[in-house]
Amino acid sequence: MANILIVEDEPGIASFVSKGLRAAGHQPTVVDTGREALNHALTDGYDLMILDIGLPDMNGFDVLERMRGSGSKTPVIILTARASVDDTVAGLEGGADDYMAKPFRFEELLARIRLRLRTETSSGDLGVLSVGDLTLDLRARTVSVAGEVVDLASREFELLEAFMRHPDQVLSREQLLSRVWGYDFDPDSNVVDVYVGYLRKKVGAGRIVTVWRVGYRLTTRA
Repeated sequence: MANILIVEDEPGIASFVSKGLRAAGHQPTVVDTGREALNHALTDGYDLMILDIGLPDMNGFDVLERMRGSGSKTPVIILTARASVDDTVAGLEGGADDYMAKPFRFEELLARIRLRLRTETSSGDLGVLSVGDLTLDLRARTVSVAGEVVDLASREFELLEAFMRHPDQVLSREQLLSRVWGYDFDPDSNVVDVYVGYLRKKVGAGRIVTVWRVGYRLTTRA
């Protein structure tokens, strides 16, 4: 399951894509302006973005340029009615990972999403994640802090993995529940807060920062 940001100002298309992604097991979030897209892309941890070009406040090319200029490596699939060769080249050379023209078949979009997610995963080391002196071995399911092995329960391990895949990015409680526990957010549940507390005791209290009323962030400066 991936957290996917849909940037689309046509409500019908946004709803169609969102429902299809949910049915495929993903967690979509929809925004309809470039400013919202940048805010989400640069502060939240998304696995992929589907980006329209014709947005009401700024075009998708500008959104993409600002994302890449800020260092964001989130895979981007442009989905737009602008299908000329010049636009396609501009999108790909501007940092998009793929370019699809409307009208489109959802099955093809889903196939391209799977390809981008596989490419993103395989581009790094599948075995080990490292953030500062934190090391997480996915195969052995072990965690070490400054070379010392720390014993984590299964949910603690998965929660730390979610943080380490998105260092210095704010992850909301909804995103963490979806990634680790696999169910929709219950506003009365404090399970994320409880497990963050467990993690802090084991890997260091200063590593996981609370972002008030938003969520948590694994800092690389602990």
